[in-house]
Amino acid sequence: MKTRLVIGKVGAVYGVHGWIKIHSYTDPGSNILDYQPWQLELDNTWQTYNIAESRIQANNIVVRFADITDREAAKVLTNAPIAVARTQLPTLAAGEYYWSDLTGLAVINQANITLGKVDYLFATPANDVMVVIGEREHLIPFILNEVIIEVDLEQNVIRVNWDADF
Repeated sequence: MKTRLVIGKVGAVYGVHGWIKIHSYTDPGSNILDYQPWQLELDNTWQTYNIAESRIQANNIVVRFADITDREAAKVLTNAPIAVARTQLPTLAAGEYYWSDLTGLAVINQANITLGKVDYLFATPANDVMVVIGEREHLIPFILNEVIIEVDLEQNVIRVNWDADF
């Protein structure tokens, strides 16, 4: 099981005083501010950053990290994934999963055909959808006990009731 979970991504710089936009993967988006400190991946190394200031600006979340006071220093962080330690997040009930735990898992159907790996998930009004990349792309609704038969985080596998031709 992953010790850190990606909960967002650093966006573009905002202004000249070190502020940056944040793309949150939490629901609602502003919940990302509840989890601190953040770990950013830069040059394949995770580094800890503390938020000095944050605010909601129109529909954007913007933050300024401690020790980042100008545009050029903030620009280096652009596109960095934002993660937090798993221990910072609430414990989930049985049958609930953080999306980042599902990303990268192999997806195998009932005919034992590997459809690919989960690339990412997205929400729709009806249900969440897994984007599975293999020989082709599959959009598989994340509906437990109907489409999703089993999620095995130990074996890194999701078993699905899904035809390989869909």
